[in-house]
Amino acid sequence: MESAPAAAFMERERLTAEVTFSGDAQAAASEGAERLPSIIVKIRRRLPDFARSVNLKYVRLGIRHGGSLTSYLPMLCVPVLAAAAYSFVRLDVIYLSIDLLSCVAWLGTAMLLLTVYYFKRPRPVYLVEFACYKPEDQNKITKEAFLDMTESTGCFNDETLAFQTKITTRSALGDETYLPSGVLARPPRLNMAEARLEAEAVMFGCLDALFASTGIDPRRDVRILIVNCSLFNPTPSLASMIIHHYKMREDVKSFNLGGMGCSAGLIAIDLAKDMLQANPNSYAVVLSTENITLNWYFGNDRSMLLSNCIFRMGGAAALLSNRRADAGRAKYRLLHTVRTHKGATDECFKCVYQREDDVGKVGVSLARELMSVAGDALKTNITTLGPLVLPLSEQLKFLKSLMMRRVFRAKGVRPYIPNFRRAFEHFCVHAGGRAVLEEVQRSLSLEDKDMEPSRCALHRFGNTSSSSLWYELAYAEAKGRVKRGNRVWQIGFGSGFKCNSAVWRALRDVPAVSPPPAGAAAPGPEEKACNPWVDCVAKYPPKAYV
Repeated sequence: MESAPAAAFMERERLTAEVTFSGDAQAAASEGAERLPSIIVKIRRRLPDFARSVNLKYVRLGIRHGGSLTSYLPMLCVPVLAAAAYSFVRLDVIYLSIDLLSCVAWLGTAMLLLTVYYFKRPRPVYLVEFACYKPEDQNKITKEAFLDMTESTGCFNDETLAFQTKITTRSALGDETYLPSGVLARPPRLNMAEARLEAEAVMFGCLDALFASTGIDPRRDVRILIVNCSLFNPTPSLASMIIHHYKMREDVKSFNLGGMGCSAGLIAIDLAKDMLQANPNSYAVVLSTENITLNWYFGNDRSMLLSNCIFRMGGAAALLSNRRADAGRAKYRLLHTVRTHKGATDECFKCVYQREDDVGKVGVSLARELMSVAGDALKTNITTLGPLVLPLSEQLKFLKSLMMRRVFRAKGVRPYIPNFRRAFEHFCVHAGGRAVLEEVQRSLSLEDKDMEPSRCALHRFGNTSSSSLWYELAYAEAKGRVKRGNRVWQIGFGSGFKCNSAVWRALRDVPAVSPPPAGAAAPGPEEKACNPWVDCVAKYPPKAYV
């Protein structure tokens, strides 16, 4: 009698129950033991079912997001030209002067609309190249070494050590992720100097590769610089450190985005897009990273220990341009950016929260409601994005189901969830963790191959925060899967709570990378540094994700 209320409660709270047998129970059963096996019931929160509710205001927002009046001016010219053609056909002796004037007037109107469109049209935003940072081998750490390091600090009790062991074992991270030297040192050197060294190694490492690959002179060519790093914001800023190192021009427009979480990379792309609309013939550099050194947590609050187990060292830099001369060499063109911010509610605002624990140690707390909050933000974001990217057939199916439910009040008709695999060829979902990737795949009905870049990036490099999306795109390029005309969907989640999307279209085929043959010289700085998968892509995907 109590099963129905319990099921209703679990459905309302978005909970999933998983029943497994303990290892001892399985051994006892195999040995023929008479004792009953012990059962482990795991309750975890899942993403919302997108088929249950679709808020129409976000659909309308997506339609309005699709473009301004300027984007519709070429379509307005069609009836105007048709009217001009009709006036010209009706020319005869009687109406010669009147219809000729009408024809000229319609043609003049069409020319005016086309002229307005030419000068008011949005400038194209090209992604010329991007480079992901690959740390030195001395910064590699295996899962076993990470657990030994954690225990050797003496800062954690037995309970939290067991918790970190469980999380690390199930994290889907591999044995070749990277941590900064200050964290790996014994005893750890967690100070401002080490944090600056980590930031400089990451930022200058990927920027050097980017400038060498593109031939850009940072002293002369870069007019816009945007850096995002959530938890390390020294004075002078990271942007100022880059300007000082490369001796950039005095009128460079620099921005330093802090505290915006793992989705800040796409926020920086959106900001760069707006800046490129206002500054013609310009290059913009976007650098996304996170600093580990000063944000390692040495307390015993479980909600703050997750970041130690999954966050790793990394960063990426991208060169954007609005110069039409770069269309021939650019890899991608930016089509859409959609940003969703759920910070108006307390639950969303505090689900990823930097605070002090009971003994005053600072860390980033991840709330139990994180999956639910992330799901609501994702639902809002894709509902807004849908009208911009989905083919007409998918939009009509969605409209049909919506009419049946809202207009005809038909019972039992569930909203149609569009097939986003018809809109995109590549998916780059923020590698926030194994559970996040599994739930996003289930909710969007994606295939394992769609999630392969995200899972492989998590396994090889860990959660590198906002730069993880670029490691995933680099994986698709390294495999030679990116072809001209392909569309790429980048999805980022971050504190606040935010969900952001960027849509790119490939302008050319990107050839696969291959490691140098045995005994050959090491890859050049361009190939080696821009794509971090050169020496390991052949091993991926692994047969089984750990």
